[in-house]
Amino acid sequence: MTTTAAASSASHSHHLSPAFPGRAPWGTASKLRAWQQGAMEKYVQEQPRDFLAVATPGAGKTTFALTLASWLLHHHVVQQVTVVAPTEHLKKQWAEAAARIGIKLDPEYSAGPLGKDYQGVAVTYAGVGVRPMLHRNRVEQRKTLVILDEIHHAGDSKSWGEACLEAFEPATRRLALTGTPFRSDTNPIPFVTYEEGNDGIRRSAADYTYGYGNALADHVVRPVIFLSYSGSMRWRTKAGDEIAARLGEPMTKDAVSQAWRTALDPRGEWMPSVLRAADQRLTEVRKAIPDAGALVIASDQDSARAYAKLIREITGSKATLVLSDDTGASKRIDDFSGSNDRWMVAVRMVSEGVDVPRLAVGVYATTISTPLFFAQAVGRFVRSRRRGETASVFLPTVPDLLTFANEMEVERDHALDKPKKEGEEDPYAESEKEMEEANKEEDEDTGEQEQFAFEALESDAVFDRVLYDGAEFGMQAHPGSEEEQDYLGIPGLLEPDQVQLLLQKRQARQIAHSRKKPDTEADLLELPAERRPVVSHKEMMELRKQLNTMVSAYVHQSGKPHGVIHTELRRTCGGPPSAEATAGQLRQRIAKVQEWATRMK
Repeated sequence: MTTTAAASSASHSHHLSPAFPGRAPWGTASKLRAWQQGAMEKYVQEQPRDFLAVATPGAGKTTFALTLASWLLHHHVVQQVTVVAPTEHLKKQWAEAAARIGIKLDPEYSAGPLGKDYQGVAVTYAGVGVRPMLHRNRVEQRKTLVILDEIHHAGDSKSWGEACLEAFEPATRRLALTGTPFRSDTNPIPFVTYEEGNDGIRRSAADYTYGYGNALADHVVRPVIFLSYSGSMRWRTKAGDEIAARLGEPMTKDAVSQAWRTALDPRGEWMPSVLRAADQRLTEVRKAIPDAGALVIASDQDSARAYAKLIREITGSKATLVLSDDTGASKRIDDFSGSNDRWMVAVRMVSEGVDVPRLAVGVYATTISTPLFFAQAVGRFVRSRRRGETASVFLPTVPDLLTFANEMEVERDHALDKPKKEGEEDPYAESEKEMEEANKEEDEDTGEQEQFAFEALESDAVFDRVLYDGAEFGMQAHPGSEEEQDYLGIPGLLEPDQVQLLLQKRQARQIAHSRKKPDTEADLLELPAERRPVVSHKEMMELRKQLNTMVSAYVHQSGKPHGVIHTELRRTCGGPPSAEATAGQLRQRIAKVQEWATRMK
């Protein structure tokens, strides 16, 4: 986003006091929030053909879009509305929300003339992809406002993007909405303006931006408390080797993935321990928010079924199970939303396009590690209904996830150009394959089981840390311990600054208690969270690069070949080859080769 656009957005965001629609149904708030009013004023003043509104999940993009649609219809700027949504469930939600403010959209439209009672249609990107000319004919016949919900989906595939361009190029007005405008690929998004920055990279330029940080300050979204769990993992590789590692310890990217998958295996102890902790957290939250619900986001159908069975065993109550984006699943989501049930288990499609405002506790039980998917997933828990509500999301201690959790307030734009320098890695440049997985609409067989051929043997869980507002708190503790209960028992209704203060007090109490214990009782790594950094894959690459640079320098000094020096370092310091060594082992070898070089001078 350009500086000018950002300044414009900021000025429109903050000159009005925020309104609190409270418990208004989805997309039907009677009062506009400050950002919605600001965006409306900007639109009415400029009257653009294309308008991109970027607002954090839970901020109320639907209310803004429908208010604008109503204004355009009332002033005869347009005669009909077409809403394009990512999923069948969202398409129906749009039609229901529009009906509540007097705009009738047909969510079942497939072909032919539209019924006289309707003022437009709600369709999916996939539906437009199948019959783009049908929709082009409709927008050519009458002045049309096209609302493109979660517009980044139009870049999911070349065919979807081309279909949207073909179908809606003649539209009178186009309103693009997204909560996550960044993508990991460089597919251009239709009807989005890209502006070149000083670095030569073209990035998406939003007409109005309302980020998570602003929304949090305005009490429009809930603050999110992330509770991270590590633990010991053991698995067998395809070669038959048994490997043991501690989740969160520095290791190779492949080892992180395999340890992560071992943790999520429902047959181990990690998932039952984390689900038990999440259920205790839910019980605490429900003291202040009686209808609060919890959601497990699973990777696949088999895992989802197994997690639902575990929840039944832990709580004695049945969990709502959502396996795919079909009609039955949509009804189960609606039923859960209107009930007082505690738990829902769903495959990744629920991370976006599902609005259940009472969701306050989440368990991130999928191996997808794109910033886009993570933001969408966390977005399911942040919708604020009344001031003081908090959200709690349980995570495995995985470097990428902890980075995303600490960067919740970072606003990103979609970059079309990603020049790579040798040896430099963009932490957000995930593969297209992973992005495709992140944006699946249905729970289909992705072959994920073949990604890492291994067998999970055993796992256990350890409460690791709490992440909140970019800071980390806590000391490691066993599940069920007094220290863990301290954090699970944080009240469900708190102001953001109260959360920070309470977490600081909890950690201070833990440290004081730890100091009184004899060393023989300190069976866990009893250091405060901020002194236990999780080493990222990027940092591991830097350490390997540093070691190789030091070895190359020593080659010229000693006259020995690279291989001989690496072998001597392994023999002296111990451990596996550099590609498999931990951060600690790499640092030890760097120190050792520095010591050798100093002696020779």
